[in-house]
Amino acid sequence: MKTDVAILGGGPGGSAAAMFLIKQDIRPLIIEGVRFPRYHIGESMTGEAAHVVRDLGLESEMNRRGYTVKKGVKVYGSTGSTTWFIPVTARDKNWNLNESYTWQVRRSDFDKMMLEEALRRGATLLEAKATRPILKDGAVCGVQVRMPDGESIDVETGVLVDASGQATFLANQGVTGPKYLGNYDKQVAFFSQVVETMRDDGSTREAYPGNTVIFYQQKFHWSWFIPLERNVVSVGVVVPSAYFFDRKESKKDFLVRELNELNPVIRRYIPEIKLVEDVHVIPNYSYQVRRFTGKGFICIGDAHRFIDPIFSFGLTVTMREAEFAAPLIKEYLGGAHRDEARPFADHEKFCEQGTDVLEDMIDFFWEYPYGFAKYVYYDFKDQMTDMFAGRIYEHLPASKSYHECAAHGTETAMGAFQKSLKRSREYRDDDTYSIPIGSRYHPERATIWEPNAPVESTEEWMGPR
Repeated sequence: MKTDVAILGGGPGGSAAAMFLIKQDIRPLIIEGVRFPRYHIGESMTGEAAHVVRDLGLESEMNRRGYTVKKGVKVYGSTGSTTWFIPVTARDKNWNLNESYTWQVRRSDFDKMMLEEALRRGATLLEAKATRPILKDGAVCGVQVRMPDGESIDVETGVLVDASGQATFLANQGVTGPKYLGNYDKQVAFFSQVVETMRDDGSTREAYPGNTVIFYQQKFHWSWFIPLERNVVSVGVVVPSAYFFDRKESKKDFLVRELNELNPVIRRYIPEIKLVEDVHVIPNYSYQVRRFTGKGFICIGDAHRFIDPIFSFGLTVTMREAEFAAPLIKEYLGGAHRDEARPFADHEKFCEQGTDVLEDMIDFFWEYPYGFAKYVYYDFKDQMTDMFAGRIYEHLPASKSYHECAAHGTETAMGAFQKSLKRSREYRDDDTYSIPIGSRYHPERATIWEPNAPVESTEEWMGPR
């Protein structure tokens, strides 16, 4: 089988990539080994995720399906007595800031809708499991897949797009550079869905009943409340993994107790915990893959980097990177940069710089939560609103580093983050680009995920609990 572009994964990143490629007159092949609908976490969309959906012409379909409207994120402090709120906003063509809205989505339905729309527009679906990349003269030129009947076939490609998410297919196959595990890999998330909850009354944007609510307990210990439907809410708790093992509880007992105890305000939203979904677990959140593009391949979204789920940036990053990659893939197929060792190097650096904005912001939140709230409300209100919306790529003076700010006598949120974190970033053309010199990432003692290492399932990691 032969195709110009094959996409590994039919989730929102892969489906968005397919739709953006179709805009470039390229009809890709989507390789997906799981039948949709499927259960998936990550239901809360940022303002920029909504922007992508609107750009793809899907706003009316989102509203027709009745997805819950979200107007912001409310965060409760550890005692429940203090809160801060970030509204959903948009920028117009003149970069003026306006109020907006986005959606909370049941991912089983949303992911299926995105995949079906990509197929309706001209993509082709191959129901198969990718098993190994096909290499020739240092370039990726295809992928071997296993069909449902067990037959193996080779798919020849001009470009292979890895949208495999946290499976990180090409990284685990040793095609990319090394995969580093970050400090957040010491965390684990427990999540499910509940019914018969209480919602805010809708009297203001801050009290809108469809908003995300985050309950902070202490560093790296928090919970989420994401309204999905009229009577269903996604709930989850993220904790250090050592804390869970010390408690010696079952997954269900642990989640229920945490929802009762983590923050005094939770009981107001969830008077009685009535689970309507199994308790799911995901360990090892944080990682970063080096050299995630190369001859014949591009990784997007979680297939090369994930930081921390606290502010729901995953959908935004993967769909925006899909958008950025599509025209570059068209140019590459047309002959541009085909003789270069790293034909997508500029794209790689551009994506890393955007995600670095999120990493510095999240690290500052964990290290200095009260200073973070001050920035949200006073010092850098518009810049913080942009970052929370996922506007981390274009027109972003907030991304200027501390050293750039000091040189020009100005200060931005990013500069303030890096100053407090005692961090600077250097973007070079070798593997040391995007390395923060500071509190979280220390390459000299980083854990490297070994290529071709077996990927543990959640149940294997958890044991027989």
